[in-house]
Amino acid sequence: MIQYNQTINIESSIEADWLQWMKEEQVPDILATGMFINARIFRLLDVEESEGTATYALQLHAETKEHLDIYQLKYEPALDQGHESRYGGKAVSFRTMMKEV
Repeated sequence: MIQYNQTINIESSIEADWLQWMKEEQVPDILATGMFINARIFRLLDVEESEGTATYALQLHAETKEHLDIYQLKYEPALDQGHESRYGGKAVSFRTMMKEV
């Protein structure tokens, strides 16, 4: 099992819209690729946030590294572009990949 984690720092002014869009559009589009088993969104607690921002983590679970590789090559660029064109610099993120042991 591979966990693909995207941590996103969001300006508070777009937080409600972003969260709704993630739940109703972006995550369903990600799952529709068939590369992940499930997805979960968490709001991080006890993190140092600058005023006017919130931090979230999107956790995606893939059965194999190959599924993640396919997602990153075939689907992720277009999905990232949709996110960028909607929120621009108001949402900054980084990704990590973890393997269940």
